[in-house]
Amino acid sequence: MMKKDIYFIILMLLVIGCGPKKEKKKLFEYKQTTVGEKAHNPKVEKAAKKIVNQGIGPIKSMVFDADINKEMADEGALIFKQKCTACHMPDRKLIGPALKGIYDRRTPAWVMNMILNPTEMLQKDETAIALLKEYNNVMMLNQNLSQQETTALAEYFRTL
Repeated sequence: MMKKDIYFIILMLLVIGCGPKKEKKKLFEYKQTTVGEKAHNPKVEKAAKKIVNQGIGPIKSMVFDADINKEMADEGALIFKQKCTACHMPDRKLIGPALKGIYDRRTPAWVMNMILNPTEMLQKDETAIALLKEYNNVMMLNQNLSQQETTALAEYFRTL
């Protein structure tokens, strides 16, 4: 091969490598929108739907007391350490999402339904399906928790 050919190949590689960069498409974006906000475009309407989504399962609505129930949160912390830390960390992504600030992204009912009914949620709930894709199709396992245990976990998540 001649020097001229080598220079041409190097030049072509530089041209190809320095071409326009494509923006990486995110699979799922978290948007916080309030229920009363009027949406004038589909993206905002879709984001508003996500924050009010209650999920699929036995919990139809969930409202917390103003004050955190410390005893219940402590019980939730114990359950979290026993059942959830293999896949979740409070403040960073692991196999599953970080749980700190979860109620800024999801309703308490959605979180509880995801814990109580992950199989159906991952098949039918739009938000859960998007999260499944974002986390490389690693499915959340059903830990067979009771509603009382799930409520304790939900209370613990408020302390993160």
